[in-house]
This record gives sequence, C-alpha cells and structure tokens, in this order.
Amino acid sequence: MTRDDALALDAADPLAPLREQFSLPPGLIYLDGNSLGVLPRATAARVQQAVTQEWGEGLIRSWNGAGWIDLPQRLGDKIARLVGAGPGELVVADSTSVNLYKVLAAALAMVRADAPQRRVILSERSNFPTDLYIAQALAQAQGCELQLAEPEELPALLGASTAVLMLTHVNYRTGRMHDMAALSAAAHAAGALVVWDLAHSAGAVPVALKQDGADFAVGCGYKYLNGGPGAPAFVWVHPQHASRFWQPLAGWMGHAAPFAFTPGYQPAPGIARYLCGTPPVLSMVALDCGLDTVLAAEPLGGMAALRAKSLALTRLFAERVEATCPQLQRVSPREDALRGSQVCFSHPEIAYPVVQALIARGVIGDFRAGDPSHPAGAVDVLRFGFTPLYLRHVDAWDAAEHLREVLASGEWQRPEFNQRHAVT
Repeated sequence: MTRDDALALDAADPLAPLREQFSLPPGLIYLDGNSLGVLPRATAARVQQAVTQEWGEGLIRSWNGAGWIDLPQRLGDKIARLVGAGPGELVVADSTSVNLYKVLAAALAMVRADAPQRRVILSERSNFPTDLYIAQALAQAQGCELQLAEPEELPALLGASTAVLMLTHVNYRTGRMHDMAALSAAAHAAGALVVWDLAHSAGAVPVALKQDGADFAVGCGYKYLNGGPGAPAFVWVHPQHASRFWQPLAGWMGHAAPFAFTPGYQPAPGIARYLCGTPPVLSMVALDCGLDTVLAAEPLGGMAALRAKSLALTRLFAERVEATCPQLQRVSPREDALRGSQVCFSHPEIAYPVVQALIARGVIGDFRAGDPSHPAGAVDVLRFGFTPLYLRHVDAWDAAEHLREVLASGEWQRPEFNQRHAVT
C-alpha cells in the first residue's frame, strides 16, 4: 500500500467525521490511546459547567438537581451498550484494581461456599501486574493459590481445584485477544467462575459479556473510553450472581438505603451493591463526554464498524513495519480474530530509546519492559495502540515510516533517548 492509497481510504472512510470530536495537537500521531485516550472537545466545557454552576452555584443541591447521585448508573448504562450487558447491570465506580478485588472476592466466596476444596485462581502469566497483585493478595488472605500459565495452557489446567479463571480479554503487552466464549464455557464445565478485565477491550473491540457466558467483568474509563487520566472504572456482574453475595467493600453507597443512616449494613439489590464510596463527580462528568464519543459511532455501524477500521489500521501498520524494519520482531498476532486494537514489536536492547525517538518526532507510542522472571526471558516491547475514532490510515502509514527512519538513521542512540523516565 502506498501513502496515496492510505489517503484514499481516509477519503472514503464513513467514520472519518468522528475525529472532529477530539482535540488533537496538530501534526501529532497518537498511538497511545490504549494507555490514555485523547481529550474530547466537549470535556473541558462540561467539567467547567460542573465546577462553576453545579458545584459553585448548586452546591449540595446538585446531588439531586444536577443528577450527581445517579451518575454511576447512568454512565454504567452507556458502557453496558458497548460490552454486551443490559440496562441496570453495570455501574461506574472506583478503580479497576478496587473493582477487581470486589468481584474476585465475591467469585471466590460463591464457588468455595459449595466447594471449599477449590482454592486455585488461574490466570495468564503475562496478565497485567495489578490484576496479578490483587489476586495474589486475595489468595494469601483466603488460603488459596494463584496459578499462572501461558495462554495455550489454560484450558488443560482448568480442573477440580480451580475456583476462578481470571483473565484480561486483550493482553496489554501483546495485543492478543482471548476467545471469551470458549474460555468461559471451559471454566464453567470445570465448575469454576470467570472474571474478565476489559481494560483493553471496552470501546476498542466488540464485547458480548452475557452472550459469551462471562460471570464478572471490570474495566477502566481512561483508555479507549476517553474519560481522562485516572477516570473511574466500571464493574459488571451477571444478573444471576449479582444479589447472591456481598462484595467485601461494604460502603455506604452500596447500601440498600444509603440515606437511612442505619448502623447495620444491608446490601442494595443487584449491581448497586458493588458501589462503595461517594462518586467522584468531576471525573464522572469527564468520562460521560468520553463515552459519548464512542457511542457517536452507533449510527455509523457501532462497534462492528470501529472493529473493522481498527483491524485495517493495525494490519496496515504491522505489515509496513515488518517489511521495512527487519530489526524488530512482531509480538502481536497476525490473525485478525486473535488481535485487539494494538500492535507490538520487540527488540532485546533498543526498544526504549526507539520509542523515545519516535515521541520526539511526534509519534507517540509506549514501551513495556520485559519480565526477567519469565521462563522465556525478558522481552522489551514497543507498543502501539490504534483508536479508530480519531486515527486515520495515513497516520498508520506515516508512523511506520517514522519508525523505519528512526532505526535506519540510528537517532535512537542519542543520550536523551536513553535516559529512563519515571513513566515509560
């Protein structure tokens, strides 16, 4: 494909108008939406309104008058449309880590109430570290065991001792996407429940939680949902489980009657019991704007259309990099069905400075360090996320060309590109 071919694809792209929803700095190619989404144009004014009018003038009255108290449910219903859940089944609250603690603890309690011998939490070795840390802490507290395996090993390891299968739908390091339906069915056949982390899925790939047999799901609001740095996360529990057990963080917002102020805790029915503390209003109104940018694709084909464009962008970029940058090893799957909305390449020595050199050119991706304890050895990764709401085919083509030039010129060797920053 030539650059002119890429421009022609952009001219014919029915999703192209969605790019105008965002404040993108001129000349920047932003391939890090899988870490932090771009600022929607509507967000600043909406947050300002919440600050100056709803808080500044309405003050405490805005919990009712401006609908602050309903934000977790209203935003939850918007996210539910993106992940295959129903109205009233999903709420926005807390962080991904906190929500994972809630649902993993609840899942363990449900399984072990009937089968106390089930004490294994099974997960992928290269799962996102916070997920593994939460699981490790819960396992230690409850006398359980965290078992880690490679993706292809997971089905065979599900057995009589497995309590919960805990996976991230799209792997943060490789972009590999699990088959949610198949693995959920395998977990259930083994007598286990399954928890899915949708941090790299929601807003990027089609998700069908109920159809695919998920039991629990969590995810964040600041990646493909464009909610801003540290945006609130979300939590979903299948309706058949939602009222069965308390979640462990029994805060007042998860009470059946929070403003009755009774000393004893009574959990709210359904998903509302997975709330905990007071909603962070300013962050939630920012997330609301981000969600609207994704939902704006619904009249244009919705998640299916976004997915088709995402695959085209990742395919174009990956094929050009493979053709022009033989120094790099592709990490992400070639098969469309196995790939999320990111492309990753590895290099044993220069991944970090290459990414820094690209950033200096205005091509923003990111770097992920390899795990030195992995049996196969540490593999450093150059990671590129493709958000089809605001990225163009020509951006993918140009980014690959910049990467070729960085490697060919050796500019990655400059001292400033080899200086590690606190955030990589």
